[in-house]
Amino acid sequence: MNILISNDDGIEAPGILALAEAMASVGNVTVVAPHRERSTASHSLTLHKPLRVFEVGENRYAVSGSPADCIYLGIRHILKTPPDLILSGINRGANLGTDVHYSGTVAAAREGALMNIRSYAISLVLMGQLVKNELEQVPAEPLRYDVAAEISKRIVEETLPLEFPDHTLLNINVPNLKASEIHGVRVARQGFRYYESQVDRRVDPRGKPYFWIGGGYEGFEKEKDCDCDAVEAGYASLTPITIDCTHRELFLEWREKLKF
Repeated sequence: MNILISNDDGIEAPGILALAEAMASVGNVTVVAPHRERSTASHSLTLHKPLRVFEVGENRYAVSGSPADCIYLGIRHILKTPPDLILSGINRGANLGTDVHYSGTVAAAREGALMNIRSYAISLVLMGQLVKNELEQVPAEPLRYDVAAEISKRIVEETLPLEFPDHTLLNINVPNLKASEIHGVRVARQGFRYYESQVDRRVDPRGKPYFWIGGGYEGFEKEKDCDCDAVEAGYASLTPITIDCTHRELFLEWREKLKF
């Protein structure tokens, strides 16, 4: 079995190293990841400037582009044939609910799903475990990528025999807890997360304005069976995501009602 692994945290991120190590017992692993962090890159492809590929180790390649670029090049140039599996992660931080629309981690798996390859996005949820030092916010607890890697490996192994609908990916979120503290895995639907609508206007040394956007996390919509709820309760969440964004009920209703 051939496995392609990518992420959006960069080729040297501890999450991707832990995932590649865990999956080595499942199949032949090739890692193709951005040469630097590309968080929140979403599903972007680099079409207006050249891309560079650097071989940084045995079956390990860094790409000067987005996570989706890595999957595109990984399949069409490096591997030259589609892999059996694509895994993206392990991301440092959650990709729950509506985060999936911004996430480079999920986008790499989505690029695989577009090609109809069985794909998984994997994230480690920090559970609010951040403290501020002099320079930045840092985790108050150790980041347990090894735990997330083992849970993800088990999910992959248990879902391999199952039928995978066309153009579908699985989004996995594992709480950053000790293995003994994780209650299991819940199949969950996509939830809805909220953030502050923050715009920070500043002025550069030449007197011209510039902006920082994006505020802090404010919580999630309290709905039963959603991924946010599962992780908060101490479970890893497993959410099937499809490429087709059509609102099916509205499509059927309006197709009958609207006559243009």
